[in-house]
Amino acid sequence: MYRAWLTGGKCGKRLIANHTATNGAINANDLNGRYFLWVLMALPGIGLLVGYSRGAMDAMNMLHPTGEFGVRFMVIAMCIGPLADIFGSRGWTQWLLRRRRWIGFAAFAYSVAHLIFYIIDMGTLADMLAELDAPGIWTGWLAMLLMAVPGVLSNDASMRWLKRGWKRAQQFAYPAALFTVLHWGLLEWHWGGALVHIAPVVLLNIIRIIKLKGLSPA
Repeated sequence: MYRAWLTGGKCGKRLIANHTATNGAINANDLNGRYFLWVLMALPGIGLLVGYSRGAMDAMNMLHPTGEFGVRFMVIAMCIGPLADIFGSRGWTQWLLRRRRWIGFAAFAYSVAHLIFYIIDMGTLADMLAELDAPGIWTGWLAMLLMAVPGVLSNDASMRWLKRGWKRAQQFAYPAALFTVLHWGLLEWHWGGALVHIAPVVLLNIIRIIKLKGLSPA
């Protein structure tokens, strides 16, 4: 099943073509390319979907892991900019910067999955509207709407169309992260997990501000 999935789409065909061109050997370019990264980031989701399709997990059980992976990829994407500013132009920071958009889109994809399973779990629009005024719910909807802006615009066509405005659109990720933390904490009333996840973003941005201020002329 996994091989069929991998070989079925454009991503899988590109991987198989590269693999065949090297007589079956693993090409370093394959492991360093966007397609391998996309497959790697999709693996947790594939595992969850397999469990769901086999009945091992219901829609409610899918909510936490899909939301958590969405947050994790969002945090990784948001840490890349501060890391590049702190450590400067190095090979690994440039590697991360080139892949930041893909990681951010993975965060958006898992968040969409989180929303879909929430809708399945609730069952009806009336039930969703009935709890919309709960702080733990409307903060999640707002976080999703804010994340949708950079998520939908994470493509080459949008970059060409918006030009400089594209980077401003990506700044929606910051309020999205804030409301994501509020959604997580208010929904479960356990703030530890949410704060631990967002802590690297806060810490790295503080260090970046301190460093940039230190480099600025008095």
